Amino acid sequence: GRTQGDSQQKWTYSTWFKRSEFSYTGEPYQNLFCAGTSTSNYCHAYLRADASYPDNELFIYLDNGGSQYWFGRTQHEFRDTSAWYHLVIAVDTTLSTANDRVKVYVNGELQSIDDRTNPTQNASTRVGDGGGKFAIGAIQGNSYQFNGYIAECVLADGYQYAPTEFGKFDTNNVWVPVDVSGVTLGGTGFYMNFDDSSNLGKVQQSNNQGNFSKYNITSVDQATDTPTNSFCILNHSSKTNGNVKISRAGTYGSTDGGSGWCSINATHAVSKGKWYWEVLFYNDPGDTNTVMIGVAGTNDPWIPHRSGGYYTGNVATSASTGWYFVNGGIYNGTGTWTGPGYGDMAMVALDMDNKKLYFGVNGTWRNSSNPATNTNGINIGSQWSGVSGGTDSVVPSFSIYQGNRIEGINFGGYYSETLSSAAQDVNGYGNFEYAPPSGFYSLCTKNIAEFG
Repeated sequence: GRTQGDSQQKWTYSTWFKRSEFSYTGEPYQNLFCAGTSTSNYCHAYLRADASYPDNELFIYLDNGGSQYWFGRTQHEFRDTSAWYHLVIAVDTTLSTANDRVKVYVNGELQSIDDRTNPTQNASTRVGDGGGKFAIGAIQGNSYQFNGYIAECVLADGYQYAPTEFGKFDTNNVWVPVDVSGVTLGGTGFYMNFDDSSNLGKVQQSNNQGNFSKYNITSVDQATDTPTNSFCILNHSSKTNGNVKISRAGTYGSTDGGSGWCSINATHAVSKGKWYWEVLFYNDPGDTNTVMIGVAGTNDPWIPHRSGGYYTGNVATSASTGWYFVNGGIYNGTGTWTGPGYGDMAMVALDMDNKKLYFGVNGTWRNSSNPATNTNGINIGSQWSGVSGGTDSVVPSFSIYQGNRIEGINFGGYYSETLSSAAQDVNGYGNFEYAPPSGFYSLCTKNIAEFG
């Protein structure tokens, strides 16, 4: 590799990301990075989902002074919102073999590239342009923004590296980050790990790169959801129809009107163990707060929604059983308890070992229940008896009536609102308003590996 960092011919970009939404109206492109001097001189990598290319593939595109073309698109489809992806784009346009000039790796594996247009030998790519800008999670002008989580960003200016400089397979054959201190950053290269909540644009290592400017990002946007511990979020792939809108990194649910109920499940299913999460109800007296929160069986064909009126809380074919918050009350199949009002924080404790479900509001468990002592929980053990084969696992589930919303869903990995406290489970994971009951844990991969 070379030592100068401004020829724009040789570079490697490594980043970890986790998606929360695939696309939204008017912007089917989500940029992972963009580099260049202007909107007509730039290189960027973006995920795309629209009518022409619906498969959520990665595109690498270059506009070199008005001569527009893409390097190609991967065959890998980025649809999993429960897991982190590691992307490495390694470029060296000085190489004589055309297909070696741009290499793309996902989770350590070299990707096939469709519609490939190799850059000409010794071509400039805009990355490493000392007079340009480098944007993470957006394109020039702060548009076409990425929706989700980003971590461990490295630009090695002047070197085409293999993915093993940035990740490795652990003992469980899972691709995980490694120490990148041995990577040579070059003239305009940098390393960012976003560990300083007071300055999420801080560059941890570089030769000439200063800190990044931030757009619509504050300290509250730092997440505990990381490539080594992925937390539960709303599952974009489980939406019942297009009226369900997901935002704020998979922690906010709403509808765009329409008629009837819209439903969505979360990403992490469990078959055993004890689990805790929180839900903030929308603080607007003009909203009816017609929202249901609970759990759904992963093999239940009636949940989270079915034409005819079945939704979270209406289990199998019976409308008289279930559990949900609706219109300011908690319904458990037999009556209404005093429930959450506008701006109240709901607590949910799921005990899969004893097949019990608990609801609470603002720090107090309803129905004089106590999850820690297995007292007065809602028995969910027989709720799926009407479904062929029963169910071995359940997921958090949400239903929202037309025009309503859930302000903030907090599984512990990220919360878009301000917390007055920072309670964690006993393993030190999560970030909650109220401490999880004794023996209950946040829904994340490390806890599920141990208890789920």
